[in-house]
Amino acid sequence: MAVGTMPAGKHLNRNRLALGPAAQEVARTEHWSLFKDGDAVAWLVLDRAGESTNTLSEPVMTELETLLEKVEAVQPKGLVLRSGKAGGFIAGADIRDFSGVSQTDVVEARMTRAHAIVDRLAALPMPSVAVVHGHCLGGGLELALACRFRIAVEGAVFGFPEVLLGLHPGLGGTFRLPALIDPVEAMKMMLTGKSVHTAKARKFGLVDAVVEERHVVNAVKAAISGDLKPTRRGAGLSRFSFYRGLAARKMRSMAAKHAPEEHYPAPHRLIDLWENHGAGKKDVMQKEEIRSFSRLLTGETAQNLIHVFFLRETLKAGGKGTSDIAQVHVIGAGTMGGDIAAWCAARGLRVTLSDLDEKALAAAIGRAGKLFDTRLHSGIARRDASDRLTPDFAGDGVRQADLVIEAVAEKAEVKRKVFETVAPLIKKDAILATNTSSIPLKELRTAVPFPERLLGLHFFNPVARMELVEVVSHDGVSAAALARLKAFCGSIDRLPAAVKSSPGFLINRVLTPYLTEAFVMLDEGMEKETIDQSAVSFGMPMGPIELADRVGLDICLEVARTMRAGLDTPVPDVPAWLDSMVAEGHTGRKAGRGFYTYDRNGEPRKSAKHPEPQAAITDRLILPMLNTCVTCLREGVVGDEKTLEGSMIFATGFAPFRGGPLRYARARGIEEIVAALERLQAQHGDRFNPDPYWRNLSSG
Repeated sequence: MAVGTMPAGKHLNRNRLALGPAAQEVARTEHWSLFKDGDAVAWLVLDRAGESTNTLSEPVMTELETLLEKVEAVQPKGLVLRSGKAGGFIAGADIRDFSGVSQTDVVEARMTRAHAIVDRLAALPMPSVAVVHGHCLGGGLELALACRFRIAVEGAVFGFPEVLLGLHPGLGGTFRLPALIDPVEAMKMMLTGKSVHTAKARKFGLVDAVVEERHVVNAVKAAISGDLKPTRRGAGLSRFSFYRGLAARKMRSMAAKHAPEEHYPAPHRLIDLWENHGAGKKDVMQKEEIRSFSRLLTGETAQNLIHVFFLRETLKAGGKGTSDIAQVHVIGAGTMGGDIAAWCAARGLRVTLSDLDEKALAAAIGRAGKLFDTRLHSGIARRDASDRLTPDFAGDGVRQADLVIEAVAEKAEVKRKVFETVAPLIKKDAILATNTSSIPLKELRTAVPFPERLLGLHFFNPVARMELVEVVSHDGVSAAALARLKAFCGSIDRLPAAVKSSPGFLINRVLTPYLTEAFVMLDEGMEKETIDQSAVSFGMPMGPIELADRVGLDICLEVARTMRAGLDTPVPDVPAWLDSMVAEGHTGRKAGRGFYTYDRNGEPRKSAKHPEPQAAITDRLILPMLNTCVTCLREGVVGDEKTLEGSMIFATGFAPFRGGPLRYARARGIEEIVAALERLQAQHGDRFNPDPYWRNLSSG
């Protein structure tokens, strides 16, 4: 056992997780403890040393093999597999073991050995029971599937998120899950990476019982005595190849819409596995799973997505700490303000929401109810969230709030008037934050007597889906206020990106050349569908024309003007017809009409007939973004490459399979990027002039 590691038994006792009656220690390794209770049942507990979460590393798996040998020798009446971590069971494999691997044969050998250990667990002669609380993901779920029974503590969550890393399950999940539950539901879980909560897991037959923690020991006794019967709902029509063929075609069609095979091969390889080997011998499926997983892991997509995983962890770490923010007051019940308020209430904070328009307040509360219905998993949770969100027409909540968020119109004079009104009312230690998307804070801070507690807190639309939040500071902000606001983001499950105040901050600064270049192309007579398809083919979630409609053409116009007024670098002129569109109320999706017209579901009506995109168009859109990223690094708008790369992925959706803008630039070759910018500069003007900081970037 590592020095300073709390023994698993004490950890479980501290967190009131059941270990079994009168358990005595039989064996211990660095990460595992083996106990035997008074009923001769063995309890094998994973409490990974030095980590807050259980993950499966090579040492963890090696120790498991050693303790399974001990179990075979002791021959208890049954074996219980548990976590010693209060937060959950096992979060999956240790992703650090996956980063940078390049030799497929080495990965195959490692995975073959890991499979042998899991097979040993599955082959135990006595009943085995996985008792799951909290998260049970990836390799952790594959370990649980190898047990004869699975008992879930109320609130447990199960899932296979490997597809988000460019992989599919690799420790037996591809054949054990379809053998246990309906194969189509199993494939949905693996193809989407979405988790299922306790009730659905029980409905699927993924777990055999759902109990409260205090009933775990009795549930274990029932399983080992035979009173609890294991659930098996797999196979069915999937035994027949013609059925798998039909289902596989439908799955491929659905997968292609969200994960094109050339960019995201993992879902397609998983479908191949199931279609070709889903009803065959387990040994064949197992070998094919190992081979497929190993090839994916050493491929470019998986390695880039693993890089993205660590970028997310870096941003997440910036939100650690305690904010002491329990009550939030939001000013402005428009789409952004109302959705920020709803999200904070859903994450457990007390929230008051004010607006001068009672209809806007009512609409915001209605949207909040829909959010609670889709995001919260019990009636009690939805009721409590609704109770925490209070419409506040008079604005009285500002006096009690620990954080006041302004989300009114994107005009400096309007925001300054709001600040002048609320500044005398807020608590002396409260933070005042503006959700401005582009206005430099130096234009706003003069409206408050405490500039050290005025920061930017820039959420992105839609708030419930976009994880990133820009936390914007200026040269007068206190370090304590900045730290509190970053911790606040972490407390509501958002990723804080610390940026310095400048026109457009980071994200809108980088997106502006992407959008304005698209406007220039439209002015040149290019079809909007062709422009959008160029970006989508590169890997962007949507093209710049549709994105402008989503953001709102009025907001795009305001941001572009701010950029032109505040930046030294060239920004294209906004075409006069864009002013006319906004003046006529054609502001995009929210108005039902912008560049596209929108149906009642908010989907754009696009022409299917348009010229195919060309690489030159893609470069005109993407390379200015890369160039601006480098400019922001040079100017110190963002402090480091990881924050920059993560922000671009989690706020703009920059082609995740490419690993981020700078990783893409290095893969393509920095010299080639600079040369391409110079060619565009010669053709289209100085807005493509390569930033001098490119030469400071290493090629590796």
